[in-house]
Amino acid sequence: MNIFEKIIGSLDDKREWREMEARAKTLPSDYRNAYKGIQKYMWTAGGGPTDWKESSRIFVGILDFFEEGAAEGKKVTDLTGEDVAAFCDDLVKDEQTWKDKYRKKLNDMIGGG
Repeated sequence: MNIFEKIIGSLDDKREWREMEARAKTLPSDYRNAYKGIQKYMWTAGGGPTDWKESSRIFVGILDFFEEGAAEGKKVTDLTGEDVAAFCDDLVKDEQTWKDKYRKKLNDMIGGG
């Protein structure tokens, strides 16, 4: 089971994921590429939330933000700032991330706790 399957389990969640992906495909290419890059960063860097509801809230928020920015003719970095990774980190600063979960698991395993 991959990380995506761990996060998204139910059919409703999968349908919501497909709807978000369909929205992303309608973005201008620079926004679409940024969205995909942000997704990859969140999933592979362990910085994404462990809870699907929080993940979906964040990604829907990004889509809303990007759709609005694109409609106003702004560049992606006008919205995210030059440090896109910091933008991502800020989105999840109050959430438990996969990195947090695995860090605790490792410490518990080695520390015996």
